[in-house]
Amino acid sequence: MQLGISTFVWTSPFSTQSFDVLYKAKDIGYDIIEIAVEDRNLIDWVQLKKTCLDLELKISVSGAFGESRDISSDQSEFRSGGLDYIIDCLELASEMESPVFGGPLYSAVGKTRLVSPEQKERERQWCLENLHIAAIRAKDLGVVLALEPLNRFETDMVNTVDQALELTKEIGSDYLKILLDTFHSNIEEKDIPGCIEKLDGELVHIQANENDRGTPGTGHLDWEGIFEALKKINYNGALVIETFGAPSKELARAASIWRPLAGSPDELASDGYHFLTRFIHDRSILQGG
Repeated sequence: MQLGISTFVWTSPFSTQSFDVLYKAKDIGYDIIEIAVEDRNLIDWVQLKKTCLDLELKISVSGAFGESRDISSDQSEFRSGGLDYIIDCLELASEMESPVFGGPLYSAVGKTRLVSPEQKERERQWCLENLHIAAIRAKDLGVVLALEPLNRFETDMVNTVDQALELTKEIGSDYLKILLDTFHSNIEEKDIPGCIEKLDGELVHIQANENDRGTPGTGHLDWEGIFEALKKINYNGALVIETFGAPSKELARAASIWRPLAGSPDELASDGYHFLTRFIHDRSILQGG
């Protein structure tokens, strides 16, 4: 298991001009930088890979799903745009040697409505059709799609581990698995360690966030139970802090970020790292790293 941090902690959108955060992450001690792809054209991907290789910093790729990237939308151009975006990010992940591409693949963030059962089923079928196509491309590229449940205030489609598993089981691909974000799980799940155990074999990525999305270790999450469950299922994927230090207006609206979540992004990154590494090392889960 290795520790990572998302570029969202410092900046949005991430761009070539934001490469200073790569050095910050490495100086703190992180193994992985998670690149949130809001606009791929803002990033010099060749230089990014070279810089990270020089720093011995691994890359993980995550998505940013707005209205025009919604594979379950009732507008066909948005469904097409969403599928194109997922496949584009899979190809970037392959080039960057990221083993996963994760996020709420199924819908736009902030899309919350009470709809009829008939409309919900139509949207679900559109989602399944596009996930099936994406999973085929993921297999070709050797990159695993990591589907993330979000809380009820950010999506009306997939809120729980059980709902996520229903989707992945219908697709039935080894290249579509689950990403668990402990912030969302704290809202939607009754037992986070139990959910982790339920995901044995299906969990490929963790975003380790506090209950208020602030610094890990400063809230009320049951970190001991979470890490014991990870140890029980022999989880060996990444553990990434993903929160929002300087969100764009669109991101702030979608994720309801209205106030600072820590004294500063640098403080959150450093304090979160030291909490998680000490916690993991104390339980002999992480060797090296």
